[in-house]
Amino acid sequence: MYAIETDNLIKKYKDNIAVNGINLKIKQGELFALLGTNGAGKTTTIKMLSSLILPSLGTIKINGLDIFSNSQTIKQILNVSPQETAIAPNLTVKENLEFMAGVYQIKYKNEKIEELVNVFNLTEMLGQKAKVLSGGWQRKVSIAISLINDPQILFLDEPTLGLDVIARRELWKIIEKLKGKITIVLTTHYMEEAEKLSDRIGIMSKGNLVAVATADELIRQCDAKNFEDAFVKIATGDEL
Repeated sequence: MYAIETDNLIKKYKDNIAVNGINLKIKQGELFALLGTNGAGKTTTIKMLSSLILPSLGTIKINGLDIFSNSQTIKQILNVSPQETAIAPNLTVKENLEFMAGVYQIKYKNEKIEELVNVFNLTEMLGQKAKVLSGGWQRKVSIAISLINDPQILFLDEPTLGLDVIARRELWKIIEKLKGKITIVLTTHYMEEAEKLSDRIGIMSKGNLVAVATADELIRQCDAKNFEDAFVKIATGDEL
């Protein structure tokens, strides 16, 4: 069974087709990066896959469940770490974790919070208000919060956007630890990030999914020097 499976996925906004007939299969435990230039349709695709919006046509199955008839169940087994840091600025790190544990009605919330604190090395930050943390620490807390309900599928939307090199690489280490344990769908504009973290990569252009492969396979298919060059060729339609 696949974690995510789509068939002829289409999203229309009046006369504009944002996503044009995508067929995609993402394996359980896979880290799949969905890339594309601005306006390529990846954000709309992610919103549909994470059940934030419904498709105009086509089907989506999440862990074998149809998104139309099982939307409430599906929402319980996935979570999203949005591009905008999703934490309450005037609450401490501990209060943020406790609040979200309450929202999700986590049965053993203290144990779960302790687990996340250890994974994300948050011990020294627990008493600090979120608004005084650096961008890197805010992103760590935001991703930790998205794991509070033990999601089977996690969507990471630009997780390291705006972070310095050191903070970005620290987050990479955390994301790598999650690989294989849960299914992760990653969007990023950093080619190095996609190449390093992903098991496979999908590239969108003008609403179409134009390539799905590993980074190395895409480089070879495009006869490119590196992954960034391969991405540019594919995203601009000048590939192969």
